[in-house]
Amino acid sequence: MSRVAIIGAGYVGLTTGACLAHLGHTVVCADIDEERVARLTKGEVPIMEDGLFDLVAEGLESKRLRFVIGAATAAKTAEFVFLCVPTPQGDDGSADLSFVEDVAREIAPVLRPGTVIVNKSTMPVGSTRLVQRILGESGATIDAIGVASNPEFLREGTSVRDFLHPNRVVIGCDDPKIAVRVSDLYKSLDAPILITEPASAEMIKYASNAFLATKISFVNAIANLCEAVDADVREVVMGMGYDNRIGFEFLNPGPGYGGSCFPKDTAALLHASDLAGYDFSLLRGVVEVNRAQHERMIEKTRRLAGGSLNGVPIGVWGLTFKANTDDLRDSPAVFVVRRLLEEGATVRCYDPSADERASKVMAGTEVVSDPYEAARGAQVLAVLTEWDEFRWLDFARVREEMVSPTVLDARNLLEPSTMRRLGFNYEGIGRS
Repeated sequence: MSRVAIIGAGYVGLTTGACLAHLGHTVVCADIDEERVARLTKGEVPIMEDGLFDLVAEGLESKRLRFVIGAATAAKTAEFVFLCVPTPQGDDGSADLSFVEDVAREIAPVLRPGTVIVNKSTMPVGSTRLVQRILGESGATIDAIGVASNPEFLREGTSVRDFLHPNRVVIGCDDPKIAVRVSDLYKSLDAPILITEPASAEMIKYASNAFLATKISFVNAIANLCEAVDADVREVVMGMGYDNRIGFEFLNPGPGYGGSCFPKDTAALLHASDLAGYDFSLLRGVVEVNRAQHERMIEKTRRLAGGSLNGVPIGVWGLTFKANTDDLRDSPAVFVVRRLLEEGATVRCYDPSADERASKVMAGTEVVSDPYEAARGAQVLAVLTEWDEFRWLDFARVREEMVSPTVLDARNLLEPSTMRRLGFNYEGIGRS
């Protein structure tokens, strides 16, 4: 088994580190946040991720997983160093690699000959060679240090399962021997391993996310058309999904895609296309449809409220960008709430994972701890995240709490006929 350093203890880094320790490797996970490192060392997992708490506890107990402050501390004895630091979207849409560059400079002087640097974060084409160049400029013996791209394909909420049961493992490297060494880390997993050139591996991640974003924008456009022609998008999707060439995944209409990946990765791919002189008009349309879908939720709410949102009390169920996470980054629900506030609405929100952080992000709203309280006094109730618990609430009580029993189900979570039978004015997305 191998000695592995993970640089960055966020969603990707913590999941990667805990899972590699579970596979038997010795893992040192580094972060610059002292409080986070202290909490993780005590087994406190600061993110909501199914199965991750148990894996961190297992790693700590077996002593195959530990946490330290500083990238160099973790990297100095490692055979493999995984870069799992943020690559946020820059002002021009490009991926900001400043964190990657800073880490490469920090670890370069302490790397041992034979160490392999693995780019795990989503990075644009050319990043493998960029890291290699910075290592050489910063004191590493570059001929003795390998660099590979090993993009992650982890979905928040299911990242542990995705890591341990992947559809594929992609490794991009100019040196086949180094690629084989990286692939050995995953040899106990039952998954195809694809070894490519670095540029191809880097492009696979962006192309995959752009395609999934395309499916979401496509089904949202179909849902909008269904509303115009009185078709039911759920029946349409059912008829599409049974076609093996299409499938059912990512064909759920809603308020648009969000989260930490799709918005920034589509923007980064468009930026790369512009630099390459290619007009990626298809992807540009995907992004525009998504923006329009966010705004369409405001239009629907405004109409359901009688034509104006000024002074209208709105209840909101769901703030995270998807269910079973606590991630508010680029959440379409957060966008909708902020736009409701801009139009003068008063908003009371509930989310099962909401904490003090949600109250800070949602300044100007009241974040409550009970779904019935969020509905109290509301003229319109908007369901913005697909938390399963919303299906099973006492809707007779919900109706009594509201001043007007009107529901915008932006996730098609509830059954229209049932809601109408209970006396609600119900509207979904693309439902006849």
